[in-house]
Amino acid sequence: MTSHSGSTPWTLVVIGTGPRGISVLERLAARLAAGRSDRPVRIYAIDDVEVGAGRIWRTDQDDWYTMNTVAGQITMYSGSPDAGPWRPGAGPSLDEWSRRHPGEKPLGPDGYASRRTYGRYLRSVHRSIVDHLPEHVELVGIRARVSSLAARPVGGWLVELDEAPHLLAADQVLLATGHPTNTPDAFEQRMLDFAERHGGTHYLCGDSAADLDLGTGTIPPGTTVGIRGLGLSFYDVMLALTVGRGGIFKRTAEGPPAYLASGQEPRIVAGSRSGLPIPARGVNQKAPDHAYRPRFLTKEAVESARRKRQEATGNDQLSFAEDVLPLLMGELNHVYEEVQALHGDGSTLPPLDLDRLARPFAGRTFATPQVFTDHLLHLMRADLADAELGNANGPLKAALDVLRDIRNVVREAVDYGGLLPRSHEEEFAGAFLPVNALLSAGPPAERVEQLVALIEAGVVEIAGPATEFTADESTGLFRITSPQVGGSGRYAEVLIDARIPTPDLHRDTSELTMSLLADGVISEYVRTGPGDSQPVGTGGLHVTRAPFHVIGADGKAHEDLYALGIPTEHTRWFTQVGSGKPGLNTLFRQDADAIAEAMLRPLEDDADAVPACAGRVV
Repeated sequence: MTSHSGSTPWTLVVIGTGPRGISVLERLAARLAAGRSDRPVRIYAIDDVEVGAGRIWRTDQDDWYTMNTVAGQITMYSGSPDAGPWRPGAGPSLDEWSRRHPGEKPLGPDGYASRRTYGRYLRSVHRSIVDHLPEHVELVGIRARVSSLAARPVGGWLVELDEAPHLLAADQVLLATGHPTNTPDAFEQRMLDFAERHGGTHYLCGDSAADLDLGTGTIPPGTTVGIRGLGLSFYDVMLALTVGRGGIFKRTAEGPPAYLASGQEPRIVAGSRSGLPIPARGVNQKAPDHAYRPRFLTKEAVESARRKRQEATGNDQLSFAEDVLPLLMGELNHVYEEVQALHGDGSTLPPLDLDRLARPFAGRTFATPQVFTDHLLHLMRADLADAELGNANGPLKAALDVLRDIRNVVREAVDYGGLLPRSHEEEFAGAFLPVNALLSAGPPAERVEQLVALIEAGVVEIAGPATEFTADESTGLFRITSPQVGGSGRYAEVLIDARIPTPDLHRDTSELTMSLLADGVISEYVRTGPGDSQPVGTGGLHVTRAPFHVIGADGKAHEDLYALGIPTEHTRWFTQVGSGKPGLNTLFRQDADAIAEAMLRPLEDDADAVPACAGRVV
């Protein structure tokens, strides 16, 4: 080992300490513990909300905001526990941690944690990293906002902060900044301008529900609130305005919960394009280390489709509808039929129709809101019955769970311009992704049960499909209506967008993002296709394949600057995943390890070097 005692520390900066940032810190620590260099290393972990948890998982939020993955399938450690202490490379899943960590309520492998509980778990992982670093390594947490990066002539970056120490010199930097806050789009700006003109009305742009102003100052009791979107964030807003106002869900003798109002609630009118609240996840029946093995949509099948495209057209980009979706549906229908044969009633099932499942009201009209509500409640109760059958023994939920299990192979097809630009925009992003999000990313069944109770109690009304949200100048109120439901028009004093903002470099309000874009340090990923097809800007951050070097405006990759997670969405797909699975070498872990290896490679290269005077007699 080459001795470097007293030498200048190798300095790394990780910007953002949510799950992606923590995952890289964990792999850095594991690699440093096993490394051969003793050169001093200093790592700065910077977060502007909470070091070790980040904004979305911060530990001071209310406990009704929950995860939608069971605790037994979540880990931030790159290896399972062994006989030694919890440490980088050998630590517990979220469930194991909850059962053995003082003061925590055991979750159980099939239980769902609150977001703040997961934040505490992340903080404990961060603590274990600090506690088990080699003597020559230090990890410094800084709560501050990074405002800019400037390239150093000697390599690396100057990192400017809005708090002391204000300026850091770094050899390598990782951007893991998470969910953005965007400037308003055209619709949002119209709604904001309308609310400003009309006193007593409020429009809230999309964000994490924990960061929305949902208090009685903005939304007094009895106010009518319109909610745009019926996905996961809708349930968060719904709970904040009910349980967060003192309401209680109480189990009845028959089983389903009933809602006991506090009198402090607003009246909620919600809607979306489909008119269907995101369905429940099936009760978990899979082991924490369950790994689905595809039969049709395999990496080999994707590679074969590329070769055929290349031979036929001279271009290996795929059509999602022709080359990918049939294979994906083959997977779903195989599981659907297999589970039905093993656990069903023996009847023959028609093939799955994802569009019908996600858009059950397409082409239908309803005479009155009550007729629509009755039909909706019937569908929601049927969905709860399917969820109760489970994600292994229930044919429908088992099949839909494949949409989650097979994401990595879909990435092989779509990432880095793998699809023809028009196919990506129309067939994948436009048609498939909304359906996929609705059918594969649902909440625990308990949330759907609670929504049924709120609809029955008259606290929540679902407007209907193709919901329209407009600003009515004659009344000074927002109007919510469904063109497919007669008499559905409702007026609201407050309108909330319950959808998480889509990453877009050109709308990101972060001072850091704006400065990096203006200085040409980062660039937008642009999809290109064959011939004279027009390039398509994505709003995503342009990075190389692993280890995800950032590509500047000049088209060159920065060898000392990396980006991981949500900022790279559109270049890569489904980057919001926030954990690994115990016992599996998941893509989440692989991504983190690739960056850790690259950031430490100069140390390993230095350790391999033989001193010039070796073997000489002086």
